[in-house]
Amino acid sequence: MISDEQLDAYRISGEKVRVIRDAIESNDVRGIILAWDDTQVMVRRPNKHVVKLDRNYVFQPYSEPRKGLDDL
Repeated sequence: MISDEQLDAYRISGEKVRVIRDAIESNDVRGIILAWDDTQVMVRRPNKHVVKLDRNYVFQPYSEPRKGLDDL
């Protein structure tokens, strides 16, 4: 699970993140962190839609190459 400190750093910097939900790359969500609670994170996608995602997914900077679930 991603820590509050990491989420806060992403939110303050406004850095685009990639949320890896499964092994299929097209299912990744990219966007910026808006808010979070104990179980969910709100991410604003490039099309301005806001989605709620589970905190147990893998979060990484979008600028980095995608890590597969086997690499984690």
